Amino acid sequence: MNPAADSLPTDLTSAHAIILAQRQALAAAEREAQYRALLIEKLKLTIAKLRHARFGQSSERSAALEQLELQLAELEADASQAAAAAEHMAAAAGSDKVEVRSLQRRKPARRPLPEHLPRERIVYPAPSACPCCGGVLRKLGEDVTETLELVPRQWKVIEHVREKFSCRSCETITQPPAPSHPVARGRAGPFLLAHVLFCKYGLHLPLHRQSETYAREGIELDVSTLADWVGACAATLMPLVEAIQAHVFAAERIHADDTTVPVLAKGKTRTGRLWVYVRDDRPFGGRDPPAAVLFYSRDRGGEHPERHLVGYAGLMQADAYAGFNQLYETARKPGPIIEAACWAHARRKFFDLARLQKAPIAIEAVARIDALFAIEREINGMTPDQRLRVRNERSRPLIADLETWLRERRAKLSRQSETAKAIDYGLKRWAALTRFLDDGRLCMSNNAAEREIRAVAVGRKNWTFAGSDAGGHRAAAIYTLIATAKLNDVDPHAWLADVLARLPDHPARRIADLLPWNWQRERPQKLAA
Repeated sequence: MNPAADSLPTDLTSAHAIILAQRQALAAAEREAQYRALLIEKLKLTIAKLRHARFGQSSERSAALEQLELQLAELEADASQAAAAAEHMAAAAGSDKVEVRSLQRRKPARRPLPEHLPRERIVYPAPSACPCCGGVLRKLGEDVTETLELVPRQWKVIEHVREKFSCRSCETITQPPAPSHPVARGRAGPFLLAHVLFCKYGLHLPLHRQSETYAREGIELDVSTLADWVGACAATLMPLVEAIQAHVFAAERIHADDTTVPVLAKGKTRTGRLWVYVRDDRPFGGRDPPAAVLFYSRDRGGEHPERHLVGYAGLMQADAYAGFNQLYETARKPGPIIEAACWAHARRKFFDLARLQKAPIAIEAVARIDALFAIEREINGMTPDQRLRVRNERSRPLIADLETWLRERRAKLSRQSETAKAIDYGLKRWAALTRFLDDGRLCMSNNAAEREIRAVAVGRKNWTFAGSDAGGHRAAAIYTLIATAKLNDVDPHAWLADVLARLPDHPARRIADLLPWNWQRERPQKLAA
């Protein structure tokens, strides 16, 4: 006997009541699903706007994006659950009695699965004869549906065997020399070491979380052991850090920025700094590879950038940090650093007023500055002479009009006005802001440095603080390697693993061969061979 049949009503009135109740429940479920779908689309639009708001407050934008993306994921899961519940209810009610309009949710575009992945075929058995007449079957073709699967990573122990041999004539014992290891007397291979480094500094996973993950996979690795490996690897990789530093400071133009780093000190945290200097000649068609070098300091004193840049003379794009002022003096040795201010910072002050207070002057200022940035996007990658020609023809008149307009509006504003403060920020730095008009190598903004320092800001939310000043210096060194690899479109994990394996036996005079831009050129040739 079917239990479901026993629960069906036996009279027409009860059956009508059940059908009406089911219809109401289905309508409510559909309304809820539609509401979630509309909310999802609204959130997607908001996220898209935030992603394209290139010159907003970076920290606020990142936090807003993270919160919205988390909310979007939850809403999409809720919508899928509601749609599935509605389908189940429709099936239970019977499709011949109640018609339910399916919710038309826009499906995400499916990307083809990567071609380089190995394929495993699972062929489902077909009948040996026709199920209708028993006749002989012949194959017409096949339908293939691909699914992406993950195989858990495999741990293994590599035994390095060195056989001993004795000469029967003179009894001399011979044995191959011991292989070099990335960490002296260490028991970790280069791929494992690279994985620990990249997870800590590239994926921002603290060592204690890594230790817990490995333990769940059956591998007990204490945090102290992982920390020893990180410290030893940092020392091993230091020649590469120094080579990258030399490359950055050999540039004609660099970008500079800094950010805070909480550092543990006697039961509390104090604020250290991480400084970044970026060489990226690609905007003006330079052929030299891009690179970034980071430094750690206990505070934000001006003596730190003076020490970092002691041998540098050239163009520097940076914010209005007063600690840089000593670098711009004409009597400086080996020569003055020429300041180029950041229009993104100047725009940001107007943007906040336009967004929060709808200030008309701020709104127009943002529009005028955006017109300049639109020209810069068009000439990105051109040679310095080409960029200079376009700027003289199109940007210089806009800059002249903007300066006149700002000074006219400033004369009518109170000194205490927030709009006046935003105007003063730009006018006081007008020479540095407009220097890009006279040098095709310069950019309008310092975004190149801000992009590299953003990884530190993201990581702070996970690792919270550096354990010591030594930890800050170590973080700066590994961030230098990872940031430079990414700038050169090199997989940091693969590069670090290969470099750690080769460094112990690599000639010091050929350290440049292992830098990311040289490694990228050599690696495909070796794989092809």
